[in-house]
Amino acid sequence: MKSMATVTEIGSLISRRPDIRGGRPCIAGTGVSVRRIAQWHNMGLIPEEIARKFGHLSLAQVHAALAYYHANQAERGHAGMVLAPQQRFTVGEQLRRILRLRAALSASAIRSRVEFLSNWG
Repeated sequence: MKSMATVTEIGSLISRRPDIRGGRPCIAGTGVSVRRIAQWHNMGLIPEEIARKFGHLSLAQVHAALAYYHANQAERGHAGMVLAPQQRFTVGEQLRRILRLRAALSASAIRSRVEFLSNWG
């Protein structure tokens, strides 16, 4: 019997609650902030090292935090992008498409645009 891959909506991996970290975006159910993951990554750790460092985070959660961090630069005072998935993709496929989008378009080119991940396959 053929097994089907589990599809996880990338948005379900990140949450914002006023009572956790002052409402800053966190990996859902953990209290680990997106900013903390991004800081470790910016210091040179690769996602696999970050997941091992925390122990209770999956690689998908770390990638989702990094994707959220890069996709929401406007919150940090930079140009941002809006991604509106048209179809359901695995977390890995969503991240690959986000990275293709970021590589192809500058922050100023993305400003005020809505991009569908299905266009970046």
